[in-house]
Amino acid sequence: MSEIKNLEPKSVWENFDMLCANPRPSKHEGKVVNAIVDFAKKHNIDCKIDSIGNVVLKKPATKGMENRKGAILQAHVDMVPQKNNDVNHDFVKDPILPWIDGEWVRAKGTTLGADDGIGASAALAILADENLQHGPLEALLTIDEETGMTGAFGLKAGELDGDILLNLDSETEGELYVGCAGGVDATIHIGYEMIPVEAGYSCFSLQVKNMKGGHSGMDIILQRGNATKALFRIMKALSEEMDVRLCEVEGGNMRNAIPRDAVATIALATKDVKRAKEIVEELDKTIHSELSAVENEFTISMNPTATVNQMMKECSSNKIVNLVYALPNAIYRMSDAVSGLVETSSNLAIVKSNGKEIEICCLIRSSVDSEKKDFSMMMKSVVELAGGKIEFSGEYPGWKPNMDSPILHEMKTLYKKLFNKEAKVMAIHAGLECGVMGGLYKNWDMISFGPTIEHPHSPDERVNIKSVELFYKFLVETIKNVPTK
Repeated sequence: MSEIKNLEPKSVWENFDMLCANPRPSKHEGKVVNAIVDFAKKHNIDCKIDSIGNVVLKKPATKGMENRKGAILQAHVDMVPQKNNDVNHDFVKDPILPWIDGEWVRAKGTTLGADDGIGASAALAILADENLQHGPLEALLTIDEETGMTGAFGLKAGELDGDILLNLDSETEGELYVGCAGGVDATIHIGYEMIPVEAGYSCFSLQVKNMKGGHSGMDIILQRGNATKALFRIMKALSEEMDVRLCEVEGGNMRNAIPRDAVATIALATKDVKRAKEIVEELDKTIHSELSAVENEFTISMNPTATVNQMMKECSSNKIVNLVYALPNAIYRMSDAVSGLVETSSNLAIVKSNGKEIEICCLIRSSVDSEKKDFSMMMKSVVELAGGKIEFSGEYPGWKPNMDSPILHEMKTLYKKLFNKEAKVMAIHAGLECGVMGGLYKNWDMISFGPTIEHPHSPDERVNIKSVELFYKFLVETIKNVPTK
């Protein structure tokens, strides 16, 4: 066990330490699911794995609490695998290494997985507490939330009995979320032709490295750089003055993470190398100046590399550069109804060549379904103009706020009583599983809340220690005071 096991509340941190010890990147949750099953056996908690792979745990009401509505604690067990360039870490095999950094817990060079490991840990702590008075309790720990909400989409009707869903996947303590954005994945394919690298051409590695990245829903409002967009901005500038060819390219690796790194192998006429370096240096200064308020550690470089065998035809290279450069990215519209809320955005997340075609993956988010559709069609138009193909998949709905929610009223009252201040009622630009599952279980009264987690989906991820204590205290009191049927 790591040093975090002595933090308060101990039951939550011990559970989180257990999750950190079991690798759990999206689509590789087998080890952590087995650990949760063992935990349930140890504490005599009814546990099953549903048909899609979610963990469903159930505990009957304590004596005298049988008339309370059933509460469902919900979190996801997977995490986003992101690491710093200088860190050797296999997310499928290696444990996460948490450490205490003053008032925060973070990981050594990788994402921490507090999103949503703290929520799952709190749910397990509640179920294992033999002294807590509660009505009927269930926990739903879903898989693969981060790359498609597979667990939420695969949930079957009749699997759960409760009336109230407490989603433990929000990231600011003291805020109660009652709505979220919907989203849709856009996958673009555009082919290209390769030819042998001609005499008189030199090959270089063009790199944008170590941008901050982050959660494409939560952090999009911070206006951080997108490494892939920056790389293609440089490619466009080069192509305006000289014959420069893409040979291969790779940027980003997760749909819901803002790309931190992007690298391309390029070929250009040897006579143009000096001017190309000048252009890269000029744009390096320009981009650093533009992003100076939000980015300060990224690097842009163009260095000689071993000559590759093939480069794209000029028409293919220019077509791809123009497409990626033109694709809309970042915030498109802010909400008129909720101050400070991003309404619609797109994250140009992944660009990867395979020798025959480029695959580009984007995640479009919006709390307005019609605007999400309009934005998708705008992106489709750009792709078709370039001669590419686009497919939309994994669409999930938003979650419409219910300001008359009984559990919202109860939790607002409880929060004021516990902490002598008002809880903030919010909507969020990120996607939450509430939107998907609420469409299946239409009777659910839903709230999302959690501790304070900063910079999820990046190696800068950290969770505030005191906020975990406050979050768990509030969760315990909420369970004690679930309304009667």
